[in-house]
Amino acid sequence: MRLATWNVNSLRSRIDRVERLLERHDLDVLALQETKAREDQLPLMGLQSMGYEIATAGYNQWNGVAIISRVGLEDVQVGFDGMPGFGDPLTSEARAIGATCGGVRVWSLYVPNGRKVDDPHYLYKLEWLAALRDAALAWRQEPTALVGDWNIAPLDEDVFDMRQFATSTHVTPRERAAFQAFLDDGYVDVVRPHAPGPEVYTYWDYYRQRYERNRGLRIDFVLGSAPFAERVTGAFIDREERAGQGASDHAPVVVELD
Repeated sequence: MRLATWNVNSLRSRIDRVERLLERHDLDVLALQETKAREDQLPLMGLQSMGYEIATAGYNQWNGVAIISRVGLEDVQVGFDGMPGFGDPLTSEARAIGATCGGVRVWSLYVPNGRKVDDPHYLYKLEWLAALRDAALAWRQEPTALVGDWNIAPLDEDVFDMRQFATSTHVTPRERAAFQAFLDDGYVDVVRPHAPGPEVYTYWDYYRQRYERNRGLRIDFVLGSAPFAERVTGAFIDREERAGQGASDHAPVVVELD
């Protein structure tokens, strides 16, 4: 079984790339983030003709998550228990969708960005992660994959220049502690052993040729429960998908299971 996660940065804009990615890597399951559309706005017929089922959650042009599977798509759940909303009035955002695919419980997650440390969105991010951790405690005994754009660089080596992020989100002690809490609970970063750093990233801003200069961040992860992690035989970051005109600013992360 081959599973991947990718912040696609608009599924409508990159549906051709998604279809090619599925074929190129012979993917069984693909979790997407930042689909940026309602389901009725998404061009899904091509994926369906390829033999994939699709579950999506999207309310507007922001956020949005999806799971694409050819090994089953059961028990679809939009959002997790206790997932907080944001704004005034409080609004639920399309940031999490779960489904069972080929016996694996897959959660496609788009963790809030946080914006700035003094922004209400930063506290929302921490609350969102805490709620996810609480929910994920009950999922640890089954093959479970928490995949997606975590908007956290957990180690200094996951940032091209820590001096430029000294006062930024993504690297604060509270965010890193929130990420570490999942590892402390028994979830495993199953990609890092197969794609060790430094200078291994999953995101490169469009600004100032960041990709060409490899000035990136590692913020996209596959965290697996123990029953999932013990089945992992390989993993890699498809860095080349970030290249070329019309690319997302994130690269797909691919995991192979026995």
